[in-house]
Amino acid sequence: MTTIYHNPRCGTSRTVLQTLQERGLQPEIIEYLKTPLSRDQLAALISAAGLTVREAIRAKEDLFQELGLDDPALDDERLLQAMAQHPVLMNRPFVTTAKGTRLCRPAALVDELI
Repeated sequence: MTTIYHNPRCGTSRTVLQTLQERGLQPEIIEYLKTPLSRDQLAALISAAGLTVREAIRAKEDLFQELGLDDPALDDERLLQAMAQHPVLMNRPFVTTAKGTRLCRPAALVDELI
């Protein structure tokens, strides 16, 4: 089973989805802005991708600065809570296949999962 955590407004996310489909995969598409992940789901996804929470949070979002999440003293728990409350803070797209889980930024990283 292939899953993409997708934001259709994101060019990278659209490119990754198109790549998956061009390779003959019909992934489960989870639009995480419409169906937000829980704190535990986020933690599991980030861990499966081998990332830190800071690597998985979208620091380019204005909300990141507004919430003061750039403070290095904040722990993973606080960052996960912010991501669960504000799904726009989740970096994208995450893709899960039988070969593993990756944050596919840049989009070419999806090739490691196909």
